[in-house]
Amino acid sequence: MDTATPDFPYRKIVVTGGAGFLGRFVVKKLRAYSPVDVLVPRSREYNLIDAQEVKRLLTDAKPDLVIHLAAVVGGIGHNQRNPGRFFYDNLMMGVQLIEQSRLHDVKKFVAIGTVCAYPKFTPVPFKEDDLWMVYPEETNAPYGLAKKMMLVQSQAYRQQYDYNSIFLLPANLYGPGDNFDLETSHVIPALIRKCIEARRSGAPFIEVWGSGRVSREFLYVEDCAEGIVKAAAVYNESDPVNLGNGREIVIRDLVELIARLTSFEGEIRWQANKPDGQPRRQLNTARALEKFGFQARTSLEDGLRRTIDWFENSYAPGTAN
Repeated sequence: MDTATPDFPYRKIVVTGGAGFLGRFVVKKLRAYSPVDVLVPRSREYNLIDAQEVKRLLTDAKPDLVIHLAAVVGGIGHNQRNPGRFFYDNLMMGVQLIEQSRLHDVKKFVAIGTVCAYPKFTPVPFKEDDLWMVYPEETNAPYGLAKKMMLVQSQAYRQQYDYNSIFLLPANLYGPGDNFDLETSHVIPALIRKCIEARRSGAPFIEVWGSGRVSREFLYVEDCAEGIVKAAAVYNESDPVNLGNGREIVIRDLVELIARLTSFEGEIRWQANKPDGQPRRQLNTARALEKFGFQARTSLEDGLRRTIDWFENSYAPGTAN
């Protein structure tokens, strides 16, 4: 049976994590391709850590394509407090979804990895071929390694079973609808919330983890969703592919930029006793452009403005999450 549509080669699609931050943008882009049918399994309906629940999901949905976005994630502190959970939950979800997708004749599997999978001291810009140089940065290694096992599985399954699965490595994401919980959020939403709350309350300073000397690359969430959908449509190789914009920013400069954009004029107090994480992050994005024509379009300042506007208009004390 031909399941293709005029614009997208798969008709029935499961997007795990489709109700989450990145997932909502991916699902929106997929649903623009009528008559694509997208199912977003919720954790209360299907526990993806349980093999029987994964089997039930695929039996119920009968998808042609699975895009696996679901993950247990958080910032440096959350990773440090939950290394066992981050390893086990992410590993089990990925391993079982790929295996059961193969067994249920799902035509293609799209695995979403993490920039945390790269070695701690990777030559900049990070090239996909450098993934296995040495061990990842310690604070988020369990999460990064659990995700990287999907790459191993993807390549092994293509070799033995000729199974079509791909592995994508997004840079750090940000954008409207991000997680702004200070206990579990990543750096950009945490900084935005701190600066806006301090400005609103008249607080004279904010505290920021680390030294401010490390760098990161940030990818606007809607750009990432576009890259995932492009790859899902046309990329059919097991070589990993970075999704990013190829530009890094030093965290100290990022803080100053967010303070300016949020109109926070107070002091920045650096907590040098807190970990910095990986020293530098910047991705080589040539493979994504070559293989499926993806190139990020949103500048960091434009993306931050959109994210800040969303937070300013959506946030009420006690409701940010």
